[in-house]
Amino acid sequence: MSTAEDTAGGEAEAWGQVTPDAARRLLVAAVEAFAERGYHATTTRDIAGRAGMSPAALYIHYKTKEELLHRISRIGHDKALDILRTAARGEGDATRRLADAVSSFVRWHAGGRTTARVVQYELDSLGPDARAEILALRRQVDAEVRGIVEDGVASGEFDVPDVHGTTIAVLSLCIDVARWFNVDGPQTPDEVGALYADLVLRMVGAKQSPAQT
Repeated sequence: MSTAEDTAGGEAEAWGQVTPDAARRLLVAAVEAFAERGYHATTTRDIAGRAGMSPAALYIHYKTKEELLHRISRIGHDKALDILRTAARGEGDATRRLADAVSSFVRWHAGGRTTARVVQYELDSLGPDARAEILALRRQVDAEVRGIVEDGVASGEFDVPDVHGTTIAVLSLCIDVARWFNVDGPQTPDEVGALYADLVLRMVGAKQSPAQT
């Protein structure tokens, strides 16, 4: 499956909240272009062309290329935070909640890898104000995972001498899936999610598997 098919198909649902249709098409086109060429090598003409629009039409919806990236980053980070927050506030002990958080976070990065690559790896292309906003969301993402790990340590489920460092390692492991996952590869997003959940539970020294809780 090509990048364009990938983004316009399974990943397009990420932009369902964006209206009107022209603004949504431009976001999808920008994701494709940024993922393929990188933010700095992509022009507004490239984006408009992919969306089947004129360069002038782009400016009706977005004042700058950076505004497009900021919108993509905001929507993506809001989704990531929602995924982790849902798992962190779910039923079950810390072992179950950490497994759910990791598996769902990994599935998002694998199933929406084109979008996730832009969201996770183009942060430094944002201007200071937009970057500060996204960094604040990232701190909230970090806090959700850290909270689950802290709960597991407090309950005796996890053996983690460095909660902060472990949280960073868990998030880095999940995020990197967007870099290497291949839709034509041997594993599905669900399978990779389950694998990573098991790996992370081993990392934190979980005393039992989620199936046993």
